[in-house]
Amino acid sequence: MPSIKSVDDIKSSLLRPSLTSQFYVEIPVPSQGANSDSFKQKLQGNGVSWPTRDQDTLNLLCSEAVLPGSSLATFEINNDRTGVTERHVHRRMFDDRIDLTFYVDVENYLPIKFFETWIDFISGGATTTNFVEASRNELINKNYFYRMNYPDDYTADQGLKVIKFERDTYKSQDKGGFDRPTGSVLEYNFVRAFPLSIASMPVSYESSSLLKCTVSMSYIRYVVSMKKASESLPASTNPNKASDLKNKLSAQNFIQNDSFNLPSSNVA
Repeated sequence: MPSIKSVDDIKSSLLRPSLTSQFYVEIPVPSQGANSDSFKQKLQGNGVSWPTRDQDTLNLLCSEAVLPGSSLATFEINNDRTGVTERHVHRRMFDDRIDLTFYVDVENYLPIKFFETWIDFISGGATTTNFVEASRNELINKNYFYRMNYPDDYTADQGLKVIKFERDTYKSQDKGGFDRPTGSVLEYNFVRAFPLSIASMPVSYESSSLLKCTVSMSYIRYVVSMKKASESLPASTNPNKASDLKNKLSAQNFIQNDSFNLPSSNVA
């Protein structure tokens, strides 16, 4: 039944929509299986420090993600009631993948190095049956072949998360630290995730633009939950850094030269 709404009601419900630019992504590594430590050793061998500084950097470099969707598969029943067609649900179907886009940092090419290492580990590249690093000459040998690892060794049972929050969910304090409000955030947790593909990344002598790495992650299902902001992220993490980084990357760390076509930015 229609009712009279106050200005405060309109402001709180209609004039405060959720924004797409406030989110945070957590990237996991395989944590189960007999060879779970082998992947971390392989990362370290390729110059990726995990799970220390590089893990936080990779999380913040994610510039674009997708909140996943699902649907219900049904079948028709035509014979129970004369002239009536019914639909009954027999399966919940999830999107077959989630695409994540990362800015590529100039210091370590971290997203490319991390996901290439993960895919290489999945396909058994640079490993022997004892998971010992093979020589570079073995990889470029024309007779080299791939032997896939067991799924439990390369999938992350949990840990791939997309967390949606709002601009005022975490408020910075003047002297550092962050308020932990009682507000809620949406957290999508993906089960049995692993990288499925890395999209090609064109480079050109034309006008410069930001190099981005897009990775498709496979999973079997996701679980969405509403959590308190204080429970969703580590206390040492500032989720607003993600949005700040995305804005600043388009304006900083570029050579000021007329030959570059710098992207526009609203950074002061």
